[in-house]
Amino acid sequence: MGENSFELLDKIKYPEDLRKLDVEQLPQLCQELRQDIIEEVSVNPGHFASSLGVVELTVALHYVYNTPEDRIVWDVGHQAYAHKLLTGRREQFFTNRKLGGIRPFPTPLESHFDTFACGHASNSISAALGMAVAAKLEGEQRHVVAVIGDGAMSGGLAFEGLNNASSTNNDLLIVLNDNDMSIDRAVGGMEKYLLNLDTNETYNRLRFKAAQWLHAKGWLDDDRKKGILRLNNALKSALSHQQNIFEGMNIRYFGPFDGNDVTEVVKKLKQLKLLRGPKLLHLHTIKGKGYKPAEESATIWHAPGKFNPATGERHVSNNTGEPPRYQDVFGETLVELAQANPKIVGVTPAMPTGCSLNIMMKAMPNRAFDVGIAEGHAVTFSAGMAKDGLMPYCNIYSSFSQRAYDNVIHDAALLNLPMVLCLDRAGLVGEDGPTHHGAFDIAALRAVPNLTIASPMDEHELRNLMYTAQLPNKGTFVIRYPRGNGVHAEWRTPMKEVAVGTGRCLREGTELAIISFGPIGNEVVKVLDEMPTTKSVAHYDLRFVKPLDENMIQEIGNRFKKIITIEDGVRNGGMGSAVLEWLNDHKFYPQMVRMGLPDAFVEHGSVAQLRQLVGLDADSIRKEIEA
Repeated sequence: MGENSFELLDKIKYPEDLRKLDVEQLPQLCQELRQDIIEEVSVNPGHFASSLGVVELTVALHYVYNTPEDRIVWDVGHQAYAHKLLTGRREQFFTNRKLGGIRPFPTPLESHFDTFACGHASNSISAALGMAVAAKLEGEQRHVVAVIGDGAMSGGLAFEGLNNASSTNNDLLIVLNDNDMSIDRAVGGMEKYLLNLDTNETYNRLRFKAAQWLHAKGWLDDDRKKGILRLNNALKSALSHQQNIFEGMNIRYFGPFDGNDVTEVVKKLKQLKLLRGPKLLHLHTIKGKGYKPAEESATIWHAPGKFNPATGERHVSNNTGEPPRYQDVFGETLVELAQANPKIVGVTPAMPTGCSLNIMMKAMPNRAFDVGIAEGHAVTFSAGMAKDGLMPYCNIYSSFSQRAYDNVIHDAALLNLPMVLCLDRAGLVGEDGPTHHGAFDIAALRAVPNLTIASPMDEHELRNLMYTAQLPNKGTFVIRYPRGNGVHAEWRTPMKEVAVGTGRCLREGTELAIISFGPIGNEVVKVLDEMPTTKSVAHYDLRFVKPLDENMIQEIGNRFKKIITIEDGVRNGGMGSAVLEWLNDHKFYPQMVRMGLPDAFVEHGSVAQLRQLVGLDADSIRKEIEA
């Protein structure tokens, strides 16, 4: 807990304590909660602005609904800090995102107040609908609420959930938390639509009372209700000159209302709690609400790192002379390539700042596209452009690319289209934990025909691979690289073509061979440089996991009886498996040690801590060499 004492918050451990308050006390509680979040996140960094924006909504939900018996399903989880503080975790909140501490996003593995897994956007409606249907079938008088942001509402899964909710017997409430933001500013037609959508409050109140009266008289069965809804929606659309997409799907719409007015939100939730059938409550909130710097620069304050809560000064390290982040090398290099090749375009699903495509968006706004939270669409959109002559660089976080697996196979690889899939945040990402680790891309993608899959060991190699990928006849090209900094302060080297499917020998040896894939090879270099020269160890940078450098692997098979492979991805089906399969198929049977991520979801913590935990740190590499 923070150092300050709070009159109301200090008395609340669980929502049952919150419900003892008078509604008039809730604004003060919201103020105290907001101050506590500011204090805590200023010294223990995390997702900040999103949680400040939904303080009132969180308080209202736990005040009106009997959680955890009633279900609140959060989408993404960036906004859940107030929820955690109100559900028995305030005393442990200082451990948030730390190894062994509170998990970065809500999960039932931590608390029964967390009803579902959060981390990837747009799943809340589908999950909550499943819970609402389960309650119906089991005869439980349980309320279910899905809380989804306007950014997440652009995801295809959200629309699939809405479509099903409109035709399934359920009493689901969907709360649309509309702050005109995802992480960067929300984009697309849905965002513009939500900004303009409006419904008269007096009209809604009269309609609600009329429906109650008709139902009580027995005149409003399901068939009549649907007919009346369709007629009503048509009349309202004609009068307002605006079609309501939600009511067009037979989901009752209420709003938009001020989501930062806690007493108003409580009032609306109490009214909707009594209403049968699927309904949507549209709330406008302010991302960063109550902390001026965050309100003014919500993107920067999404996850600001440490800061001075009194002044708003962020503790940003001076990176002068240090190696750049891989994402910035990508962003700068893409602009260089695009200046030379007019066919090149950039695509990202809602992460322009996170992947540094914002550099191209500023330099060439007509050739860089943020498609919103829609990873599958990002790939197929890119494939469509590639089919008709452009050269797309589609940048998706490795973990989020899992949502586009079918699109990669069906829409890109099947036609071997000339496009580049850049997988940022590949490997262990640190404090965001298991929903965000880029663990599975190597194993998932290397089974797909036509793909070229590469990983650069450093910034120079990243630039060379990006250059190579846009040359003629390279097909669908995947480049994976990690979160964080590279190794070269002087990184802007001239770019040159890399022969596809070729690795390189970095160090000669006679007793043992290490094959590394990607930037984790730099850890091997450090270990070998620091080890006493009692064992002769060779080091190879594989560079391509598909196609493999068969000549290099054959040479290794001929020369060495022990081989260690090391990769920042799952061992099952990963790079080590690819090497082992080739050696076995060609009748080489060395002693093989495959180092990689285990067959388990890796928890959260710093990258250094997690590498030690899973056996990918310097000590673990050293022990395998000496074994």
